[in-house]
Amino acid sequence: MTILIENLTFDTVIGILDSERTTPQRVQIDCTIDYSYTKDAFVNYAEVAQIIEKTMVAQQFELIETALETLSITLKHHFPLIQTLSLTIRKPNILPNCTVGVQKSFIF
Repeated sequence: MTILIENLTFDTVIGILDSERTTPQRVQIDCTIDYSYTKDAFVNYAEVAQIIEKTMVAQQFELIETALETLSITLKHHFPLIQTLSLTIRKPNILPNCTVGVQKSFIF
């Protein structure tokens, strides 16, 4: 089974510039989770989205690369059924003419 969470959008403190450390900015996160589904064992996508946002807001990461690594560990801890995970974090407002971000896939 594959869970898709696309364009999860919220504001958080993220970045290394002085202005990024004091002013929350918009991030957009995509998450794809593969796992073995059964009617008695499933991954709740609403909980996944909540954990992603809560972790990002609480941690106030400097690097989005570090955020990806931490999110992968956190999600696997909460949802041991996850077999593969792909995460994308975008900062849509950091540059005037494009959206930038990072993406990584994890195999557990």
